[in-house]
Amino acid sequence: MCERHTTEPAYEPSGAQGSGPTRLCRPAEARRAVERAVAERCRTTHTSCDPQALGDAVLVASELTSNAILHGGGVTDFHVDIAGPCLCVSVSDRSDEVPVARPSVDAHGRYRVGGRGWPIVCRLARDVRVSELPAGGKRITAVVALT
Repeated sequence: MCERHTTEPAYEPSGAQGSGPTRLCRPAEARRAVERAVAERCRTTHTSCDPQALGDAVLVASELTSNAILHGGGVTDFHVDIAGPCLCVSVSDRSDEVPVARPSVDAHGRYRVGGRGWPIVCRLARDVRVSELPAGGKRITAVVALT
């Protein structure tokens, strides 16, 4: 689990359906959404986009989406937003299970396949929060610095 990881209940405001969040199913769609949001921010603020920061944000969105598909029963909601110098990406899925970082080797010293996504998210994100959803499942929100 991330050191900066917290778990908290998430309450959806009534009538929030249909505004803001987008339903995405694939990591490629999540990557494109992040690229569009960052490009729009750079265009409207007349600032240059840091390619490394954009790459970090794209990777975090891709990993969260992939993990929701592989371990969470599928993506149920996706949202990306820019708040000042940071990008905030939220991915919801059907699982109540909190992500856990697993050792890269098993008890016999053999390297495991996979299991790198959550540590990548934890390393690249400034903050990571896991929220329980009222109807079941969870939302993972990661904040990535864009500067």
